[in-house]
Amino acid sequence: MTPEHAVDVVRAVVLYDGRLLLVRGDGGWQLPSGGPQPAESATATAARVVYELTGYLVDGTRALEPHGGARPDGAAAVVCQLLSEAPSDGARLAPEEVRWTPIARTAGATLPPAVRTYLEGHTPV
Repeated sequence: MTPEHAVDVVRAVVLYDGRLLLVRGDGGWQLPSGGPQPAESATATAARVVYELTGYLVDGTRALEPHGGARPDGAAAVVCQLLSEAPSDGARLAPEEVRWTPIARTAGATLPPAVRTYLEGHTPV
């Protein structure tokens, strides 16, 4: 198994217009996340998970963590590019379980340190 596939959970970091895509989870608002399918890269997992949960089409572009996205705890964070401004029908989560949060207001969200560091240096486009 290559390091790219040695992750248990992939978290998608989707930014658009200075806002971060968050979903409601057991512990509050968090990044869309899920497990990879066999032989699925972290970037492909991020794109699939965002679409399945929210209906938004994204492209996983790069991992924030070293070694293809794997961290010692088996998690990865992947930056994704938003490809559709409106979600498709059939998302697993209801609209009230999905929100775009301004970066400045993400303090209460459950975010890994690498994501917080990325957001601190991110300039909204």
